[in-house]
Amino acid sequence: MFAKLLLAGTAAILAVSSASAADLPRRAAPPPVFTAVPVFTWTGFYLGTHSSYAFSDRQTIRTTGNNNGTGGITNTQLNVAQGRRAGTFRSEQDGIGNVGGGIGYNYQFNPGSGFVVGAATEVTWTDISKSYSYFGPVIPGVNTAADPSNLRQRLDYLGTVTGRLGYAFDRFLVYGTGGFAYGNVNYSAGFFNPAGALAYAGKFNGMETGYVYGGGIEYAIPTDSFLNRFNFLGGLLGASAVTLKAEYLRYDLGSRNITVNTTGLTAATGSYTSRFNTEGSIVKAGFNYKFGGL
Repeated sequence: MFAKLLLAGTAAILAVSSASAADLPRRAAPPPVFTAVPVFTWTGFYLGTHSSYAFSDRQTIRTTGNNNGTGGITNTQLNVAQGRRAGTFRSEQDGIGNVGGGIGYNYQFNPGSGFVVGAATEVTWTDISKSYSYFGPVIPGVNTAADPSNLRQRLDYLGTVTGRLGYAFDRFLVYGTGGFAYGNVNYSAGFFNPAGALAYAGKFNGMETGYVYGGGIEYAIPTDSFLNRFNFLGGLLGASAVTLKAEYLRYDLGSRNITVNTTGLTAATGSYTSRFNTEGSIVKAGFNYKFGGL
């Protein structure tokens, strides 16, 4: 009798427990949390550094004589006409420049892909120079040996203040640029007599200004790229991204006349005028540290 009562009680408890469990809500896994992927924007300030290669292909040095022989003064015009002094001399320079750097600001109208406008200023230590030697012909009855000449041209650095307009394909930016250019130039001319004495000399060392135009490409390294492991300085500066860039620029700093006067070391009289111009191309490659926009 007791056993029957115990079995009946157990069955009743199990029935009540099952009914109570059926009334409880089911436990389900929580829905996945959606995290939006940040959209890259080029908006913000940046600073960076670069190396360069500069070359010229249109530079010329033109020399004219200032005297026609009247009054017994050396006929410098005739000397140029006879080729004793080079009337036109092609001046080509090229070389790998020293380090350069700059700062700028970009604004992107639509994050992700869209138009980008900006402004920048950069300085590149080009340090390209070349010295040219010229030996005039021996003219019977005029001279018995060649008249040597030495011409030298140098560009110490090139600075630019430019605007840019480009289009961004997410982390890839293509742009055109142009604006103001300046740089320190050094021009010199020395004309010797057949005996090797310096008869005429002239020089200029100072800043010239002009314009520059060109274009470039830039790529922002993704944050999960292995290249960011080497971004120690960017981390210290608080940069939001590191970008790699390549740029081509055409520059023109104009022309300048220098007077090549007598030195008093010989009996030569009169003077010449040598006209130098500085223009060429420069290719830059480097990287920028980008900081968040305003």
